[in-house]
Amino acid sequence: MLWRIVRHGLRPHRAALVTIVALQLVSTIASLYLPNLNAQIIDEGVSKGDTGYVINTGAVMLGISFLQILASVYAVYLAARTSMSFGRDLRARIFGRVGEFSAREIAQFGAPTLISRSTNDVTQVQMLVFMTLAMMVGAPIMMVGGVIMALRTDAGLSWLVAVAIPVLAVTVGLILRQMLPRFRTMQEAIDSVNRILREQITGIRVVRAFVRERFEQERFAVANTSLTGASLGVGRLMAIVFPVVMFVLNVSTIAVLWFGAHRVESGEMQVGSLTAFLSYLMQILMSVMMATMMSMMVPRASVSADRIGAVLDTETSVRIARGGGSTALARPASVVFESVDFHYPKAEAAVLKDVSFEALPGQTTAIIGSTGAGKTTLINLVPRLFDATGGVVRVGGVDVREAEPDVLWGRLGLIPQRPYLFSGTIASNLRYGQPDATDDQLWDALRIAQADDFVRDMDGGLGASISQGGTNVSGGQRQRLAIARAVVRRPDVYLFDDAFSALDVSTDARLRAALAPVTRDATVIVVAQRVSTIIDADQILVLEDGRIVGRGRHTELLETCPTYQEIVVSQRAAEDQLEVTR
Repeated sequence: MLWRIVRHGLRPHRAALVTIVALQLVSTIASLYLPNLNAQIIDEGVSKGDTGYVINTGAVMLGISFLQILASVYAVYLAARTSMSFGRDLRARIFGRVGEFSAREIAQFGAPTLISRSTNDVTQVQMLVFMTLAMMVGAPIMMVGGVIMALRTDAGLSWLVAVAIPVLAVTVGLILRQMLPRFRTMQEAIDSVNRILREQITGIRVVRAFVRERFEQERFAVANTSLTGASLGVGRLMAIVFPVVMFVLNVSTIAVLWFGAHRVESGEMQVGSLTAFLSYLMQILMSVMMATMMSMMVPRASVSADRIGAVLDTETSVRIARGGGSTALARPASVVFESVDFHYPKAEAAVLKDVSFEALPGQTTAIIGSTGAGKTTLINLVPRLFDATGGVVRVGGVDVREAEPDVLWGRLGLIPQRPYLFSGTIASNLRYGQPDATDDQLWDALRIAQADDFVRDMDGGLGASISQGGTNVSGGQRQRLAIARAVVRRPDVYLFDDAFSALDVSTDARLRAALAPVTRDATVIVVAQRVSTIIDADQILVLEDGRIVGRGRHTELLETCPTYQEIVVSQRAAEDQLEVTR
């Protein structure tokens, strides 16, 4: 998976890769040639007292060193730029794929892990790419070239190279083998910390309302301790690697000096050659050490790549029709359910069973039922947040699975049960529904949504700041702004998913009265808990256990539907009890 992701990500940067390899080759050849020149200075210049030879050869060494510096600096610069571009593109791919996910895939992964995969995991792979381009391209060349040059310098000491490299490689390999499962555990622990932290921040009001701060601290402490333990396990193994490398490096140096000194004493080797051989051995072992550092990064990057690949390889359950889908949605658009079933993945029972109805333009279709009856699920099938597992959902006469997504979504105005506002201003949030809307259109939508009064009172009006999630406005204000956002679009189909629940009765009544002229020619589907909200609906559907058990107007259902009668009676009883309490 790691190789596949890296190969795909670096494909647009082939020219930069070729340049980096060429620069690394120049730098490596220069590094390999310098010890040979140094040996010539010692053996041919210093030993014979030839000052001119020393100066001339030294000047050549300076020139080669300057060339090596230029090649190395530019190679590292290109490696940094290429790896940063690789990370940018990979994050964009993940973001694009997550943007295609339906609610099913989002729930399958969870927001915390998707965030950590887009940030922490991408960073791990990106750093591996950088280190590979900056170091590992030259390391094999240095290793092979160093062996060749060492053999040319003195074949009698080459057995030291043959011993040192395998010992170092085998020892480090055994340590790295233990790292992979620990890195996987560490990444999962990071996910757990992110999940708990996100839950605590998002649900801070609930935590404080139930005085559960101590419990949440303990829960976070468990996850934090788990992450610390996993990190320490990896750290201990990493702490072993460098002493092992340095031990082999130092022993090899001592061995070269010891055996080389005997060869110099016997006349089989010159002092300059011994110095050059020692330099080549150091270059070989340093290359092995660089490879070791890279090997330490590979297990963690491999785990991260697997996690990234799991996101990129997951296909959305909401598939786009071949050829782009139909754009021939009738206008005004009706919404038709034909024998629709829906199962959540791995659920034992269906949430919706054989649901059939028709919501016509110019009419309001209301859906009511007990908690868990499937009302929100039903609404979510229209904009394809989920796809029906059985039957057909049609908008404007076209199966939503065969419709062009942008065309379908452009005809719909969804006000979800939990409205979400983005960080920015009131105007930017309202224009989310219609980017080219004028200020007059925004104010008109706010007036219809009964939100113009409190917006005028806010500092800046339409330019008033909105925090992420709309946390600086009340629940009722957030709900009205979400309604205004949908109204700005003037869609063919309005989908109100319990969108009036945070409003008081008088505001609810005024808002519905203001909406009536705007939605006169549109199809309106309303999910509601309060009977008073839907009492004037043209068609009321009563859901129970995923089935439609009642259909008709308010007065008809009072006579024919026991479930609806129970809902009405229970709400009236609750209102009467409230009056008595007052």
